[in-house]
Amino acid sequence: MATGLVRIEQPQARVEGVPFQADWFDAVDVNLSAVERRTATLGARRSVKKEWQAAWLVKAIQCIDLTTLAGDDTPGRVQRLCAKARHPLRDDLVEALGLTGRRLTTGAVCVYPTMVRTAVKALEGSGIPVASVATGFPAGLTPLEQRLAEIRYAVGEGAEEIDIVITRAHALTGNWQALYDEISLMREACGNAHMKAILATGELKTLTNVYRASMVAMMAGSDFIKTSTGMEGVNATLPVSLVMVRAIRDFLERTGQRVGFKPAGGIRAAKDALAWLILMKEELGRDWLDPDMFRFGASALLSDIERQLEHFVTGRYSSTDRHGMA
Repeated sequence: MATGLVRIEQPQARVEGVPFQADWFDAVDVNLSAVERRTATLGARRSVKKEWQAAWLVKAIQCIDLTTLAGDDTPGRVQRLCAKARHPLRDDLVEALGLTGRRLTTGAVCVYPTMVRTAVKALEGSGIPVASVATGFPAGLTPLEQRLAEIRYAVGEGAEEIDIVITRAHALTGNWQALYDEISLMREACGNAHMKAILATGELKTLTNVYRASMVAMMAGSDFIKTSTGMEGVNATLPVSLVMVRAIRDFLERTGQRVGFKPAGGIRAAKDALAWLILMKEELGRDWLDPDMFRFGASALLSDIERQLEHFVTGRYSSTDRHGMA
């Protein structure tokens, strides 16, 4: 197969952020129709087939934050998920794809703070980071001191990445300074752990709010901006993602600082993963096709990717129950 997309990079440097500057986004007004026209072209004009599609799907595996955020999570489920993260494809598929001897894992494993220690132990020696949601996930409406303490707890348990949630009310009322101050405190609480700011875009009402919240989160030092918790009524969509990656591009042009992007929620099909990878390649370039700059928040996605790769190798589709997660 074509393996040019299989590349392991050194971890990306932390985003330092900048002082709050409202004039960077105050005049922005996102045109919904133009955004929808642009994203409609991704699947219509771009087609990835055969061995190239297989290579892109292997790349997608490397960019998955393999996630379990259920109320009935147990140490056993987390351990099984970590085993899948270490070996995301069956050995026969790895061999058939010409990937024997290459390091192929998911980008990270994402769990609740109380499951971080279990995940860290299960992933020991693998090089796979543990990410943890924090700050009163998913609503983010617990008192600020408790949210900051939850970040410190998860970091203390061994989390190398923290997915924080913003206070949506700050964005909905236009209190951007308050949003900046809150995220800055969360960034400080993360210490050396990378921070992903979840904007819960499905609750921000407008694409203009999505752009402004994205810019504020980056100003405050977010290493990644992330679409959703996965628990809103509307989660990751291509129009929202386009607005966020355009904000990343604008921030890069202003500051020289590179911010990562993570769509999450509702991304379950391999063909959807391809659309997001094409979006990143066309809008931000090759550097945003590696796990230090791009992640999918997903679990079921890996099952469908494995199923599609099995079809590429054998010419047959297996039943979905052959590719369970945990």
